[in-house]
Amino acid sequence: MDSRLPKLTFVLLALYAVVHFASAYAKLPEVVASHFDARGTPNGWQTKQAFFQVLLIVSVFVAGIGFAMPKIISALPPKLINLPNKNYWLAPERVAETMAFLTNYCAWFACALFLFNFLVFDYAIQINLRPKNPPSPARFWYSFVGFLLFVFLWTIRMLAKFLRPPDTTHRS
Repeated sequence: MDSRLPKLTFVLLALYAVVHFASAYAKLPEVVASHFDARGTPNGWQTKQAFFQVLLIVSVFVAGIGFAMPKIISALPPKLINLPNKNYWLAPERVAETMAFLTNYCAWFACALFLFNFLVFDYAIQINLRPKNPPSPARFWYSFVGFLLFVFLWTIRMLAKFLRPPDTTHRS
């Protein structure tokens, strides 16, 4: 599996986020609402500098999950890797293919997590930019449900791949 497409997707998302959030930064007040209840009502504030530092830290963490984690896993001895049917999937003749799958899969997860992170931070920014006419809390909840759906399908696909190794016996 080629992981160039999810890596390119991640880079494009990150570049868009930099441009988008840089343009929003100057428009925000020095202290911004940064935490909200389930109805979208602000209940926590911080400086806009701290708000964007959190955004940056979370974004770097997301990139680490998606791009560093597979490298760490591939450097581990097989006995330390928790993978269903690992004797099959980590056999010398399959380990490169398995690690390529995990690299690609984690990269797509990082894209989805980064997009969700972007949407959440943008939701907070829009509330701060338009406090008298804030976006509907449904915007957040749709993003959250969409991300959960992605994680569910991502997990099912991962389990479908690794829970049952292909039948290696040939029937006559």
